[in-house]
Amino acid sequence: MAAMPCRLLPLLSALGQRAGLALVGAWILVAAPIVGLGAPSASADTMPLMRLLEQRRCPGCRLQDADLVHADLRDADLRQAQLQRANLSRARLDGANLQGADLRFTSLLGASLRGANLRGAVIDGADLRQADLSGALLDGGALPRTHWDQAIGIDRAASLNHAELHNAGVQAARDGRYPAAEQFFNEAIRKQPLAAVSWLARAICRGEQGQLALAASDFGYAASLYEQAGELDTAAELRRSSESLRQAPPAGRGGNGKGMEAVSGALAAFKVLAPIAAKAFMPLPF
Repeated sequence: MAAMPCRLLPLLSALGQRAGLALVGAWILVAAPIVGLGAPSASADTMPLMRLLEQRRCPGCRLQDADLVHADLRDADLRQAQLQRANLSRARLDGANLQGADLRFTSLLGASLRGANLRGAVIDGADLRQADLSGALLDGGALPRTHWDQAIGIDRAASLNHAELHNAGVQAARDGRYPAAEQFFNEAIRKQPLAAVSWLARAICRGEQGQLALAASDFGYAASLYEQAGELDTAAELRRSSESLRQAPPAGRGGNGKGMEAVSGALAAFKVLAPIAAKAFMPLPF
């Protein structure tokens, strides 16, 4: 092979240096994430979440829409935390400090909140279904603004008024959960013993469960309340319903659906088992 002209050597040397530098630059770009040179730090959005999970302490943190399903946050400090729309389903928040936290539309479905401090927390629209609130501290009037159906450990008599208890019974009855509905109507009646509509609704639930003697008694008492209110036609109809149940054969273990069967005419199911909020559409005294 012929010898390379000497004048080409400087040119090739310069090109080689440039190529070498290019290769070094490319290696740095590729290898930097591996060796940590210039590696991106954790996103500012994830820092509060990481801090909470590692330290269980993040007062005032912005945690909107965070996914914390099944998170272990026992005794966590979440004072004033922004947790709107966060998913805390099945999370363990026993003893957590949630004072002043924003929990609007947050999912706490099935979460454990035993002894948690929710004083001053905004919980409008929060999902507390099946949650355990035993010993939890709540502001008066806060619970009705949430979805609390089937939550346990709450003092419903202290937290809910007559209309809220009655309406919870209506929803349970519409779902076919008559024993639960009966319990809600029991509590509603204790709140407002002269609310004829709650006596009537409980009579239906008891009839649906085959508790005919108790249902007949409730129909009879509701009739007397309607009579006192001047609703004589309604009172007479309810007395007929009461008498028909007293004469009915005993029900089987699963009930016999006599509750609604005993009600007719103006006391159709829609008008009786309807939320009190719709009372303007119902010719029933309270």
